Amino acid sequence: MSNTFEWRQAAIVAAKEWRDRLRNRWLLAVAAIFAVFALAIGYFGAAQQGQVGFHGIEPTIASLASLVIYLVPLIALILGYDTVVGERERGALELLLSMPVSRFEILCGKYLGLAAALASATALGFGVGVLPLSAELTVADGWRYAYFVGSAILMGWAFLSIALCVSVLASDRVRASGAALALWFFFVLVFDLLLMGALVASNGGLDSGVFAALLMLNPADVFRLLNVFGSDQAQGMYGLATVMPPGWTRPAALCAVMAAWIALPFTFAYWRFR
Repeated sequence: MSNTFEWRQAAIVAAKEWRDRLRNRWLLAVAAIFAVFALAIGYFGAAQQGQVGFHGIEPTIASLASLVIYLVPLIALILGYDTVVGERERGALELLLSMPVSRFEILCGKYLGLAAALASATALGFGVGVLPLSAELTVADGWRYAYFVGSAILMGWAFLSIALCVSVLASDRVRASGAALALWFFFVLVFDLLLMGALVASNGGLDSGVFAALLMLNPADVFRLLNVFGSDQAQGMYGLATVMPPGWTRPAALCAVMAAWIALPFTFAYWRFR
């Protein structure tokens, strides 16, 4: 086994992971799901108000963001939970480790391949979904939509890193799948309920800096903040704009937090995998 990192070796592993997702139609299936939801929400999002048709990029993104917070983390966790433990159960991991490739190259290659598949499916799906509405979009709308899709990809990569960590730690696929679903349930459903409970219990006395720091502990909330503070119009649609300290609302700072969510679980996974 090699002791030095070689990008070529990692790229070979990444390419195999990407081809596997393309071959089993996973990439196309996820892209189709995103495209259908993007088109449906963009065109029928105002149906409850008795209106049909496109009514602006910000309401469309607000509706899509609510869906993406549920869907993208689940897809990312399902995509990555058996990456290592699945190959360990099939005996393929031992064969791979016997080759002149380091553990870091294996783990890095697997993550990069899955991240590329997830990003491709997300960008393709949301891109195709908005094509029928493109005639009604301005250039500024297009950039705003691209920003939203980019933030969705970052959130997916963060949850994919968490899934990789689960896959390294789990002893079998059943436990890995259970842990992945439990983490999805916690981050997407339970975390904000606990945070709201803390606010109520403190009778509104929870410091805004502490509240902002707690939000950073959930990549789904970081995604929400990226889209709230990525547009002046969007800020008026959410109450968060009134309670977040200014230093926590800069997109660059939020992107840095999301990058930490990508890097830290991967680093821990490698520490355990080696």
